[in-house]
Amino acid sequence: MLSIKQNLLETIRGGNPDRFVNQYEYLPLLYDPILLGVFGNIKRGGPPEKNGWGVTIMWAEELPGPFPVHDEDVKVVKDITRWKEVVKAPKIKYSEDEWAPFVEIASKMDRNELFPASFVAPGLFEKLHYLMGMEDCLINFHEEPEAMHEMIDFFVDWEISAAKEVCDHLHPTALFHHDDWGTQISSFISPKMFDEFFTSAYKKIYSFWKANGVELIVHHSDSYAANLVPSMIEMGIDIWQGVMSTNDVPALVKQYGGKISFQGGIDNGIVDRIDWTKENIAKHVEEICKACGKHYFIPNTTMGGPESTYPGVYETVTEEINKMSKIMF
Repeated sequence: MLSIKQNLLETIRGGNPDRFVNQYEYLPLLYDPILLGVFGNIKRGGPPEKNGWGVTIMWAEELPGPFPVHDEDVKVVKDITRWKEVVKAPKIKYSEDEWAPFVEIASKMDRNELFPASFVAPGLFEKLHYLMGMEDCLINFHEEPEAMHEMIDFFVDWEISAAKEVCDHLHPTALFHHDDWGTQISSFISPKMFDEFFTSAYKKIYSFWKANGVELIVHHSDSYAANLVPSMIEMGIDIWQGVMSTNDVPALVKQYGGKISFQGGIDNGIVDRIDWTKENIAKHVEEICKACGKHYFIPNTTMGGPESTYPGVYETVTEEINKMSKIMF
């Protein structure tokens, strides 16, 4: 029986895996003081709070994650041409004592069996719309492209400086990077515009991580982004996590397998519900596993972490994937 790490590598390299890679089993997440500083003290069901970028965030009890608030009185960037006056980056430098508990956890990871992954969020696109609101963000790509490029360059430099601190302290072998790029049915911007603003920026970020010990780039976008897959490949993404069923995952595996792998296919909106059932989960797990096959595909919910909105869903998906491994391998 292959180790978890070996099985993952056989899967994404088109080799001889002996079972499905089961969701996030290969990717334990490493936290760090920079990330926690970015997130701020946001509690589910609690009052609105500012994150490390100064964005007001609220996490309603009934929602799966926190969301930015863009009322005019709390919006950070109201005039994109004056962003330098209001955008202040979170701190990057922390004392060795502050790093110590995170270093201890990272040192105990079994790197022969797993890919300990640094966790980065929010991504470049999300930083933009967190700071100014989605409507202003999309308009500014058209009306103020120069200022948007400047902001993105600022974010890239900050992310690379943060990455250096993380790599020096935790030595991750994988990166798990969030940035949602679309709705359920389309990307937020066209592939041409996406390339203009983001492809070279992410290529710079991901190249830095890979030059500093990271072997695996896993990018989370639980959205439609099938039209952006060529850009993902150019960026250096190894696994697109969060790929929704609306992307026609089997077709993506067939077209791009060998250049990039796909993790997801089991939409949380379909299986992770208050009225969830084992039977419904089993049905969708079986369908996607049989449709996508053994190579370049990792069955997973589309959630951006090893969890579910409703208790028991993630664990039941795991059980059903194990059953499919016994049937198909």
